[in-house]
Amino acid sequence: MRRCRRARPARRRARGPQGNGEGPPDVDEGGGDFKRRVGALWGRKGGGGNNRPGGNRGGMTPPSPGGARIGLGVIALVAVGSWAASGFYIVQEGQVAVVTQFGKYKSTSQAGFQWRLPYPIQSHEMVNVSQLRTFEVGFRGGARNKVLPEALMLTTDENIVDMQFVVQYRLRADGAPDYLFMTRDPDDSVRQASETAMREVVGKQSMDFVLYEGRTAVASQVQTLMQQILDRYQTGVQVSTVAIQNVQPPEQVQAAFDDAVKAGQDRERQINEGQAYANQVVPLASGQASRMTEQAEGYRAKVVGDAQGNTARFTSILGEYEKSPQVMRQRMYLESMQEIFTRASKVMVDTKSNNNMLYLPLDKIMHLAAQDASKSTAGSAGSSTLINPPVQTPLRGNVAPAPQPSGSSNSNALPRDRQSR
Repeated sequence: MRRCRRARPARRRARGPQGNGEGPPDVDEGGGDFKRRVGALWGRKGGGGNNRPGGNRGGMTPPSPGGARIGLGVIALVAVGSWAASGFYIVQEGQVAVVTQFGKYKSTSQAGFQWRLPYPIQSHEMVNVSQLRTFEVGFRGGARNKVLPEALMLTTDENIVDMQFVVQYRLRADGAPDYLFMTRDPDDSVRQASETAMREVVGKQSMDFVLYEGRTAVASQVQTLMQQILDRYQTGVQVSTVAIQNVQPPEQVQAAFDDAVKAGQDRERQINEGQAYANQVVPLASGQASRMTEQAEGYRAKVVGDAQGNTARFTSILGEYEKSPQVMRQRMYLESMQEIFTRASKVMVDTKSNNNMLYLPLDKIMHLAAQDASKSTAGSAGSSTLINPPVQTPLRGNVAPAPQPSGSSNSNALPRDRQSR
């Protein structure tokens, strides 16, 4: 090897004159020169420097203490600088960096150019807190790709519904440490919490409420209950949306459920019709009952008032009668006869007087007869009014003979022409 190394410079020198000494430098010679310099710092062999004048052929280069210290310092400085530079890192927008010291949580770094103590003292882990995470429960990708163990749920009226919904959530800005260290698999915890909350809410409602009018209320209750469960387990997750995509009876009983729905609709229709009829009849009957009650109250008040009035009148008459019985008896008689005569269609004549001329008020009699005819019902035989000839009625024990038709033997009868007058 040594002979070969000596021969190579000789060949280079041999080529040099031919190229006027301007040929390219030998790479091996440059590498050997660098090795000799490094070896001089560490006290190694010359490594090919025997061809130089005054070189120590085959011997050890004595180490230089100053050069060794400088070399160690440079190497140490480079190593420390590289180690310290490994602590620089960049946090992207929408992310946070969770810094741990010897595996324990230390701090949270926000977006920007950050530095921490290099590994193994400190380390960091990036967490995306702006990402909206979504997962599906009861189906995958489409409504046809159902996952029945997740979708089938029991209601409070012991019916089964096929529930398919979507949950969206993101991490809180200060929830990254909890997301990393408090649960083993936080995303799976969110899925399990969503199924638990949905089954609990659906289990407290009836099937009709879940299928029709209660979808929004069920989704809101599930979101609230999910957040409570995740906060209790310190997952650092904020639930954004719970959206029910589809809810229906199981396919195996869909036909029977449709029949039951139709029957329920018929029942509701008949109930509404009955309620409408009741709303029409009940007020009418109530009005009639109120009218009859008011009429009865009016009749009662009239009768009571008349009775009280008659009683008061009788009491007053009794007092006056006790003061003067004869006068009151005569007065009562005259008033009674006046009242009777004003309504009677017949004339009573007192024949005790010697007056042979009688006056018959035919106009009054006809007027009273017309009034009685108008008050009577049509077609009633007893209500027909007849103008009877005046009949003489006994008064005070004396009987006046009734007028006889012409040709009669009664001497007291008046002529027909005088009767007409």
